[in-house]
Amino acid sequence: MDRGGYHCRMRDGSGLRWWPAVVVLTLFVGFLGRAWWLVDQTRQDKVMQTMAATVIALLLLLIWFVLASRAPWKGRLAVLGAAIVAAVAASQILTIRGVSGDLVPILGLKARFEEPSNVVDSAHGAENRAAFGPARLDRGVSRDYPQFLGPSRNATVPGVRLASDWQASPPREVWRREVGAGWSGFAVVDKRAVTQEQRGDQEQVVAYDLATGEVLWRHADEARYETTIGGVGPRATPTIEGDAVYTLGATGILNALDLATGRPLWSHDILKEHGAGNREWGKSGSPLVVGERVVVSAGGASNRSLVAYDRSTGELAWTAGSDTSSYSSPVLLELAGRRQILMRNQSSIAAHDSETGEILWSESWPAEQPNVAVPLALGADRVLVSSGYGVGAKLYRVSETAGAFDVATLWESPRMKAKFTNLVEHEGFVYGLDDGVMVCLDPATGERRWKKGRYGHGQVILAGDLLLVTTEHGEVVLIEPNPEELRELGSLVAFDGKTWNPPALAGSLLLLRTDSEAALYALPAVAGWREADRSGFEGG
Repeated sequence: MDRGGYHCRMRDGSGLRWWPAVVVLTLFVGFLGRAWWLVDQTRQDKVMQTMAATVIALLLLLIWFVLASRAPWKGRLAVLGAAIVAAVAASQILTIRGVSGDLVPILGLKARFEEPSNVVDSAHGAENRAAFGPARLDRGVSRDYPQFLGPSRNATVPGVRLASDWQASPPREVWRREVGAGWSGFAVVDKRAVTQEQRGDQEQVVAYDLATGEVLWRHADEARYETTIGGVGPRATPTIEGDAVYTLGATGILNALDLATGRPLWSHDILKEHGAGNREWGKSGSPLVVGERVVVSAGGASNRSLVAYDRSTGELAWTAGSDTSSYSSPVLLELAGRRQILMRNQSSIAAHDSETGEILWSESWPAEQPNVAVPLALGADRVLVSSGYGVGAKLYRVSETAGAFDVATLWESPRMKAKFTNLVEHEGFVYGLDDGVMVCLDPATGERRWKKGRYGHGQVILAGDLLLVTTEHGEVVLIEPNPEELRELGSLVAFDGKTWNPPALAGSLLLLRTDSEAALYALPAVAGWREADRSGFEGG
């Protein structure tokens, strides 16, 4: 009878051996609590540990149920079969479309993960363009956004006077269109907006008409960059100078193209020429034009880290440094009364003479994680450098005496960890995303004034006296930079999905893109400024 009662209990599940499952779940919950609340580590480490712990816990629960639960074998085999079928189906149906800024895998259906073709173009929003009338695109200093991070490569557009009330005067979508894969931004001069895209096996430089979104020309190289974690396509933003556009592809192809037609002027494979290897996320540094030279980070050893080419002929002008590249772009700053090209490498910050490339000074930097954000000059002799992944920021003071440079660290702090968002300065305070959360930092002390607003790993532009934040999830947020508190003034949803590409602001025209879509918005401007500055659209 006892034996019969035992089998009866097994059929209704009351005889299951639960304690192994309880132990697994208890350890899992305890591990998550430790990872997220008891241990001081980066958000990316927390996410990766959580994913690993979840997979291990699910496997242990499956092993428990199949081998040690005492459930009827029919049920055990059914659960095992269902798990195998689910795993096989997921591998056939789902694909990893990259990761978020916190390294969370982004899943998608394989049937939908198709890149645009090499020839098919689509532009939407003709009714919006007709409503605005013809674009008034007269060239002017404030109308151009000619390179990565704008006119001065510091994510700042001075003189712009945007309206702060988006409820009374909301931004208006002008056009929207499909683009090829990649994390490049737009460079805008006059009527042309140029970006880089991956279409099939071609890495393309594409020029669009700013007013309509129509393709003006394409230049294609047979090259393709793709990794599971890094995604597909080029990541650097073009640089426009004079009648030429300079681009660096993800596989190291440096091009000089005619701005009007896309005709090739010259080209170099900087990895091959300088004996450098590519990085896990591909070549990401945007070209910098300094006078008659184009400067790029090759990352080669033996004096081949930073290199410069003649703008007109493409001939190699100089090489300098021996540190491996990271993912930052060179920037031209004036520090201690001297023009210097600052380059963030994998394990150092190096300052180069702007004419010869000679290293003026160098400071070591943690090399374990990617270094992305461009250094920010603060005043005549200070420069702020920041990295994500738990590293933080340092403020340096640079001085020169009798031709020798001295670099002093004024402070270092974990309170500003710019992963790949670039920092901006407004009225004596620094604003940026600290591991995805907006922060106001006092650069005099390194102390944080406030931290609020989880926008993810997006991008920031200081437009006059307002901040434009493009969030990682496709929203644009208008913020009043105020050291007392976070003040959101308005927002719009531009995209539905991961938005890592840097935005471009040409006057009051905001040009945005993701790895599959681009859109142009006309932002409301202060009355009288639009006409005086000759920017924007007639009738808008």
